[in-house]
Amino acid sequence: MIFLYLLIGIYVLGMLFIFVYSLAQGNLLWNFWKARKKLASASTKHLENWPKVTMQLPVYNELYVVERLIEAVSKMNYPKELLEVQLLDDSTDATAGLILEEIKKYPEINFQYIHRVDRSGFKAGALKAGLEKATGEFIAIFDADFVPDPDFLLKTLPFFSSEKIGMVQTRWTHLNRNYSLLTRLQAFALDAHFLIEQMGRNNQQAFINFNGTGGIWRKSCILDAGNWHDDTLTEDLDLSYRAQRKGWEFVYRPEIESPAELPPIMSAVKSQQFRWTKGGAECAVKHIRGVMGEKLPFRVKFHAFAHLFNSSIFIAILLVSFSSIGVWWAGIKGLIPESLFKLAGVFMIGFVIIAGVYLVSYFYARRSFIKSLGQVFWQLPLFLSVSMGLALHNAQAVWEGLSGKKSPFIRTPKFNLEDGKRGLKTNPYINFRIPVTTYFEGLFALLFWGMVFLHFQWKTFEMLPFHLMLAMGYSLVFITSFKAYSLGK
Repeated sequence: MIFLYLLIGIYVLGMLFIFVYSLAQGNLLWNFWKARKKLASASTKHLENWPKVTMQLPVYNELYVVERLIEAVSKMNYPKELLEVQLLDDSTDATAGLILEEIKKYPEINFQYIHRVDRSGFKAGALKAGLEKATGEFIAIFDADFVPDPDFLLKTLPFFSSEKIGMVQTRWTHLNRNYSLLTRLQAFALDAHFLIEQMGRNNQQAFINFNGTGGIWRKSCILDAGNWHDDTLTEDLDLSYRAQRKGWEFVYRPEIESPAELPPIMSAVKSQQFRWTKGGAECAVKHIRGVMGEKLPFRVKFHAFAHLFNSSIFIAILLVSFSSIGVWWAGIKGLIPESLFKLAGVFMIGFVIIAGVYLVSYFYARRSFIKSLGQVFWQLPLFLSVSMGLALHNAQAVWEGLSGKKSPFIRTPKFNLEDGKRGLKTNPYINFRIPVTTYFEGLFALLFWGMVFLHFQWKTFEMLPFHLMLAMGYSLVFITSFKAYSLGK
């Protein structure tokens, strides 16, 4: 019985964490609706005196996308004498030579090529090294898979209307949203972050984050906050909290779009997810005590906690998914009261709230309710299922982050598939090694398909939707992972 009570306790605590997280998401959704009314007041003025800007382009082995990036930056509508472009190249392959040849095509642009050999500090180290040589008052940053809007600087700089504003972040959009089912599901998730979460937090002056790219900083803000640190895998989130804790204000503008590429294969998605979730957990350990100890409104602390620990929801899902099997078994054996068993279903409200957040962001991003209605009926369940199927992989990342285990910054491979000239099989950046967790994802898929069978056999349908989504999620993640890792073999 002690083991049974332990299972029930784990299940209840996990569902409680998910429920509290859903309340935070629901509040952000409410503030998103209020923030929508303010979008019409977007600044359209032109500055009388445009400032000197340094655009930093961190690059590491980007044969497929660096030419596209350089071409896009060359089209930037900004006084040439006021724009400095730093190519922060840590490449160890032919990318370096390709960059040097490409920038020769644009002699009118002030390109500064900065190549590091040791790659210390990874992206944070590259940005810090570039900052030491930057002459601009403002620092715009774009990753290699982005295609900056030619009017990016003209649109963002007017929002630095106060000396207190340290950063302006724009909304990511997706160059290859419709490339595959996987890219559609990623867009589903990112749209929720860039619409509901960023707008919802910014509307109530809660902490928001620079997203690592597609944003522009006041250089003095970066320096005042302590410059770039490389002790977490999410240097962007870390600097964001350090800057805002020092009193700097951030501005988020969803109407300014920054197009980017989505990873088209599961191995690349997992690489990106691992870095984001582990880095978020590392930042939680680094900042949560300081944030909670400061004199801040309760809503700010609440959302900071939810923001910093949002990746921990994967640990909660993992624990809930397995403890739910024990709870189900205890319920059908009469070891726990039926009323208590049914009461557990109340916590499912949290999943409904979270689903509602993604629904709103989906329709808002697509701008067409009728055209999107048919697609959302199958995309939403699939998205939630795949998110659950990534629980094992991401929970490992979160645990490593919370426990202090360090790992190197692993770049997400880029592909530039929309031009139709490059295939996946010839990409040298794909990691062909299959991690052990992938095999466990296959075993978990079989386990939860077995639970689906038992639900029908015993006619117990309370947990059927949950276990069905887990079965589908782990199956899809397992199959697409093996498909990705087998490319080129």
